[in-house]
Amino acid sequence: MYAQMIKSEASQDDPEKLAAFQARIDRGEKIEPKDWMPEGYRKTLIRQIGQHAHSEIVGQLPEGNWVTRAPTLERKAILLAKVQDEAGHGLYLYCAAETLGISRDEMTEMLLDGRMKYSSIFNYPTLTWADMGAVGWLVDGAAIMNQVPLQRTSYGPYARAMVRICKEESFHQRQGFDVMMKMCQGSEAQKRMAQDALNRFWFPSLMMFGPSDKDSKHSAQSMKWRIKMNTNDELRQKFVDQTVPQAEYLGLTVPDPDLTWNEETGHYDFTEPDWAEFMEVLAGNGPCNRDRMEARNRAWDEGAWVREGLMAHATKQRAVSVAAE
Repeated sequence: MYAQMIKSEASQDDPEKLAAFQARIDRGEKIEPKDWMPEGYRKTLIRQIGQHAHSEIVGQLPEGNWVTRAPTLERKAILLAKVQDEAGHGLYLYCAAETLGISRDEMTEMLLDGRMKYSSIFNYPTLTWADMGAVGWLVDGAAIMNQVPLQRTSYGPYARAMVRICKEESFHQRQGFDVMMKMCQGSEAQKRMAQDALNRFWFPSLMMFGPSDKDSKHSAQSMKWRIKMNTNDELRQKFVDQTVPQAEYLGLTVPDPDLTWNEETGHYDFTEPDWAEFMEVLAGNGPCNRDRMEARNRAWDEGAWVREGLMAHATKQRAVSVAAE
């Protein structure tokens, strides 16, 4: 339905403008907020950037749960800084989306009423401290795989926001790998905890790249517009190829009995995620969907007085400014 809507909207745009727009994309030029763009391009960006921003904000929840329970003061400080980074990433992305003519209030309301989604990975619980390692190593590792190419995306504000986000995400991934390494070098119980975290987060991490290319509704048009630079399956394969040797270095076993190195292709063969589970999580039936949305609704409701106060102050300042003129 969404792809049909984009096609319908694109067909209503002036053919000459569409051709000129695509020529700019093909030359590698950046599209800026005041430039003409097809309505389908704008809506695709709002959907993708909005989902990205929501994922950064919701992603604070499973990690924030462990700030007070981190094993040392240093680990608490590191995790707190990481959670703060995620809030900043959400802010950059909401600002980028606002250049497309939508407010962050509108995007938040779309999240709360189900019109927008966030990454499925954040609907899984973090049960032990080792999960903080797995989230940093695997989840942020998958995020980096997705996001580094977005520094070259065709929409200027999005591409520029991704530069700082990717730099900070690289630290998050290293922090997670360091947690896993320390646990794997610790007691047998700690290593078992690290293996358990890998077992639970491996396949949900593979799902982060989205559905298989053959089932992806948006990839072809997004690739043509250079909103996306790689297909879902390309990124998933690259993630597996990079992460399996890291697991071996840690002395951990990737929970996939069919994982094998393919000499002919130069890549690992691996088991596809359970796409039925993926669709269930997206539909709101994951282990933590209800908790995550309750937390976001509560934050929205309890923050109403702050938003109202800021708006009242801005109105007052505007009136003072007009009077001074």
